[in-house]
Amino acid sequence: MKSIDTLEDLESLYGTASAPALRKVVNRLTPLYRKWIVTSRLCVLTTVGEGGTDGSPRGDDGPVVTELDPKTLAMPDWRGNNRLDSLRNIVMDGRVSLMFLVSGSNTVVRVNGHAKLTSDPELCAKFEKNNRMPATVIVIGIGEIYTQCARALLRAGTWGRDDSADLPSVGEILAEVTQGEEGGVPYDEAWNARASKTMW
Repeated sequence: MKSIDTLEDLESLYGTASAPALRKVVNRLTPLYRKWIVTSRLCVLTTVGEGGTDGSPRGDDGPVVTELDPKTLAMPDWRGNNRLDSLRNIVMDGRVSLMFLVSGSNTVVRVNGHAKLTSDPELCAKFEKNNRMPATVIVIGIGEIYTQCARALLRAGTWGRDDSADLPSVGEILAEVTQGEEGGVPYDEAWNARASKTMW
């Protein structure tokens, strides 16, 4: 297999980007980009660090991020598995990308920028839920915002299907990779109750 090793080789295989594809990019929240992002309850946060890249789904029961100003977003880091992959990367290398999804829409809004972590009590308190606050907040400086082509979600039929019936559970996967030392049916049976008590 011959790899493509130069930008010239790559660009020769594709046409040039259309004017709308280039002109849709802005470096701040406009009223319509703002409306889109505050409607999103789910995004994928991508980071990069010495150990490589990390893509992490981030979700909330309301807007997944809060606007601090037209060029700055804030994302609470709610409870998870404490691997801290994304957070470690942000501490080492602040470059981030976010893909904002809205249920039912085939459009994806993307944000590229730089992030930093803070445990500032005043900012963390803005996200208090059920008497809990996030340990940290990810503060994202917006470099660019733009809409992503909808063809990928259209091809996948993301919102009109459910392919989950025959998928293995997390407990089954965990049991497989640990030769039965972790996971299994007890893990799966306890998961919903555990998650409901540790959502925030």
